[in-house]
Amino acid sequence: MTKKFFSVVTLLIASYLSSQMLVAQDQNPAPAKNPAPAKNPTPAKIQAPAKSKDNADTSAPTDSTTSAQPSAKGKNDKAAAYYHFALAHMYEEQVATYGRSELANKAIEEYRAAIDADPTSAFLTSGLAELYAKTGRIRDAVVEAQDIIKKNPGNLEARRLLGRIYLRSLGDMQAGNGSQSVLKLAIEQYEEIVKLQPDSMDDHLLLGRLYRLNNDLQKAEGEFKIAVKLEPQSEEAVTTLAYLYNELGDTGRASAVLSSIPNPQRSAKLYSALGYTYEQQKEYKKAIDSYRHAIEQDRDNLDAIRGLAQNLLNDGQADAALGQYKVIADANPEDAQTYVRIAEIYRKQGKFDLALENLKKAESMVQDSFEVPYNIAAIYQAQGRYEEAVPLMRDLLKKSEKAEGKYSAGEKSNRAVFLERLGTIYRDEGNYPAAIEPFREIVALGGDDNVERGYQQIIDTWREAKEWQKATDAAQEAVQKLPNSRDLKMVLAAQQADMGQADTAIKDVRAMLKNNNSAEDRQVYITLAQMYTRLRRFNEAEQSLDKAEQLSTKPDDKEYVWFLRGSTFERDKHYAEAEAQFKKVLANDPDHASALNYLGYMLADQNTKLDEAVGYIKHAVSLDPSNGAYLDSLGWAYFRQGRYELAEANLLKASQKINTDPTVHDHLGDLYQKTGRLKLAATNWERALTEWNRTIAAEVDPADQARVQKKLDSAKMKLAKEEGVK
Repeated sequence: MTKKFFSVVTLLIASYLSSQMLVAQDQNPAPAKNPAPAKNPTPAKIQAPAKSKDNADTSAPTDSTTSAQPSAKGKNDKAAAYYHFALAHMYEEQVATYGRSELANKAIEEYRAAIDADPTSAFLTSGLAELYAKTGRIRDAVVEAQDIIKKNPGNLEARRLLGRIYLRSLGDMQAGNGSQSVLKLAIEQYEEIVKLQPDSMDDHLLLGRLYRLNNDLQKAEGEFKIAVKLEPQSEEAVTTLAYLYNELGDTGRASAVLSSIPNPQRSAKLYSALGYTYEQQKEYKKAIDSYRHAIEQDRDNLDAIRGLAQNLLNDGQADAALGQYKVIADANPEDAQTYVRIAEIYRKQGKFDLALENLKKAESMVQDSFEVPYNIAAIYQAQGRYEEAVPLMRDLLKKSEKAEGKYSAGEKSNRAVFLERLGTIYRDEGNYPAAIEPFREIVALGGDDNVERGYQQIIDTWREAKEWQKATDAAQEAVQKLPNSRDLKMVLAAQQADMGQADTAIKDVRAMLKNNNSAEDRQVYITLAQMYTRLRRFNEAEQSLDKAEQLSTKPDDKEYVWFLRGSTFERDKHYAEAEAQFKKVLANDPDHASALNYLGYMLADQNTKLDEAVGYIKHAVSLDPSNGAYLDSLGWAYFRQGRYELAEANLLKASQKINTDPTVHDHLGDLYQKTGRLKLAATNWERALTEWNRTIAAEVDPADQARVQKKLDSAKMKLAKEEGVK
């Protein structure tokens, strides 16, 4: 017998003795000394146990497969039990070494022989159950373990075995009814395990995670708290509880739990958890600091570097974030996701060629990725390369298509994203009927979220196409489809107000108020304020915004009210008050692109603080380089500064993005007039008036129309005189 086998058997004897299943020492056989052949997996022979006094034959068998006959079933023969148990374990060892199924079968046979010799042994039945689990005979393992528990409910090892089997089954199963039933079985076992061994932190953590998986977050919190109480300095327990609080949106308690560990005792893992928590709180600078601490402790921690990069990006430090992602790419050149993130930064910076270069790298690493071609299509869309973007999205839709439209929740969500992207590509191209088709498919996917999402895009598309009645019809259809959707009802009311049914629409929206100081009432007041502003009933708009602000509890909610109030003041020509509101937004969020653009454009349009105006708008463009409205604002600000080449470059880009916007054509007309191209000026002013005539009253300022008409008439007169002179 080899030394390895001898040592293993020695340990097994100790285990077996500790279970009090062996009788006096004189019944214990000694292991055989013949070593197993080096290349033959057949186990070494073991001396059979001596027979009882009633049977004088003490000869040993010549082959282990024909070993001593087991004792009569039901009688305890401890020596025979040990003999077969030792053989069983030897076969187990060789199964692990050689992986041969016949050895597993022999091990099972020996376990059964051992159990026949000692049928009261929970130790042997646990061993057999464990062997079943190791060799993939899960059903047999479960039956054995359940039988042990039935006889002895307090058998901890049997419960642990069952628990492990259920956990492994969970990992092998997809979400569905089956996985839920297995999850409940696992929970039942670990509930009993923590009762039997209440001081095990690991068991409480595991039970808490199972509760969390079962969406029983209150029970999960209770188990995680017990784990922390058992080992207050355990980073595993502390971080797990903190992540649960983050999931519940209680980031304050999460940071408090993590901060309970003193700085000198904080590991890289704990600092990373703190970084994530601060990120959820939008405390990006604190998150950056925490991730830097994590990296100081573990410079090879790529997850911490990713967290640092993401929060640098969140904090507006795009170049610094890019540097960190490049560190990850250098450390792991095969990490496709990093190239996707690098491409995202380049796309946001308007560096589309570099973005595509990195996406192509990622594409070469992940052949079946949906994310990479989706992002390539988004860049093509931003570049105006619609004929290349459309086939990419259609290919993704074809690859993700399921027979008979049977999609899981996740697959429906992905498909809705793909359809939405395809629709917006067609819309940007100006092909509005084609855009409606994929948005209709989103509605057809079913589910309230998809239906609402699809109809909102349909309404927006018809509005952009200036098909106002079609937009209204779509809104009515949406409400019929989802009669309980308050959001769609408010969209319909706003559309009806634009179509001249203001009083009825406002009455319908006011009827939605519950007057209970709820978040739902806040949204109603927001909608009323927007409707009143478009109707130029500015005092009522301001009153509604005051109500909305009173009901705003989150900083982002208040920020949105300030932005709307600034817009209302601007349209009411109260520019100083509008400026104050937009600056209030920017004090809270310096990267609020809409506020940056609105404030910059307002200042430029008033021909005041032009350098400041250009700074605001350039910042907005850096955050969204493809936004046609921002490009128009920047072009107009440059025009006001007399920087006509820069003005023309940006205004032409804007006209390509939002070709039906009358304001862009008005601005181009002024630029062409100023630079001596009167025919082009007249053409653009005429186009501006045409677009205004196609626009509903709520979006047109009659003073603007009159001003442009005057400029066009004057230009035509001058051109006529010039033609007459020729």
